[in-house]
Amino acid sequence: MLHLSPPWLDFDLGAEMPVLSFAPHRGDFARARRILWREVRNEDLAEDFDALRWLGTELAGRDATDAVCFLTSRRLAAHRVAEAVEGGVGATAVVTAGLSNAERIGSRLPQTWLEPAPQDYGTINIAVRLSCPLAPTALIEAITLAAEARTAAVLDADVTLPGGKATGTGTDCIAVAAPGGDTPFAGKHTAAGHALGRAVYEATLQAVTEWADEARHWGTAAPR
Repeated sequence: MLHLSPPWLDFDLGAEMPVLSFAPHRGDFARARRILWREVRNEDLAEDFDALRWLGTELAGRDATDAVCFLTSRRLAAHRVAEAVEGGVGATAVVTAGLSNAERIGSRLPQTWLEPAPQDYGTINIAVRLSCPLAPTALIEAITLAAEARTAAVLDADVTLPGGKATGTGTDCIAVAAPGGDTPFAGKHTAAGHALGRAVYEATLQAVTEWADEARHWGTAAPR
């Protein structure tokens, strides 16, 4: 269940479960009931902005330090959701996306290319919940599939950089949640991998395409 109350977006997983992520708050293997987004605006930022400390303080004020949490400069109303079911396994993906600091894997643009301010970094944040129980190794495999689906969606959105098509940004974050279990695999040939890949791809493609359309419309590299 999703609840939007800017500057927060709350993805309630329905129960506490294992979550694997590299989110700025409670990354790594964790147990959580919620995955949160915190939108960042200019007024949130001090001169010597310590993002992790600030985020911890914000979460403490919300009594949510137990949640996994992303940071984004994208307006939270632009989040997109996709669901997929395969072989009885359901996947729900929630994505916010901006590409103001887009990169192509294996290359790095000069900092003068877009020169985004810290509050304008266009992170792609992806949270996905699977209905089937997974072992820790399968959760690791699942997060790699989420990254692959993200990259496929960005490529298909055709965001062109000086060195070729973008494959993501320099600050993307992914979190995958699933009930704990002993299922050892979650690859593309499994129901879990198929459902996850389709949901993440669809939500990411929609979110990235909408961001790119806004950028073209407003003539700016960093729409909110």
